[in-house]
Amino acid sequence: MSKIHIVGICGSLRKNSQNRGLLRAFEQELPDHVKFTLADLSEIPFFNQDQENPYPDAVLKLKELVNSADALIISTPEYNLSYPGFLKNALEWLSRRTLQAKLAGKPVALIGAAAISVNVSQSHLRDVMFALNMKVLGRPIVHVGNSRTKFDEEGNLTDLVTKDLLVQLKDALIDAVKG
Repeated sequence: MSKIHIVGICGSLRKNSQNRGLLRAFEQELPDHVKFTLADLSEIPFFNQDQENPYPDAVLKLKELVNSADALIISTPEYNLSYPGFLKNALEWLSRRTLQAKLAGKPVALIGAAAISVNVSQSHLRDVMFALNMKVLGRPIVHVGNSRTKFDEEGNLTDLVTKDLLVQLKDALIDAVKG
């Protein structure tokens, strides 16, 4: 069996964020034939069409990582009833036609953790994924509300129900890659 590559994108830049912890918990559930790489969005500059020729190195690095992926998983909190601006910024860069990032048809899973909810942020993100013609998984839904009670101080997931949902999501994402 050839190795499947899943790239994780975190909608929080904080080192010990719960969304980063959610991605770590997802990675821990992956079988040996699946490679997981966490993308680094911290160096992506604000989108500026004047910077497209040549593209910034951090943008090219992200493009290559996304192109190497068979699937993506995005974990994001909800800020002001949407997802963080730097995540939108990275998607703006990746969607540039001249960059030729391979997004169309790529399976993507959306997960998230927040103090209250991530329903609206994921709805906004689904709209963007639809515009990019990505294949968004509909189930299982992994929304971790009241997240402060479900992670330890280092940002590690402790909630068994969420861990079970991540196992189901892992299976669904691998199946989406296999077609």
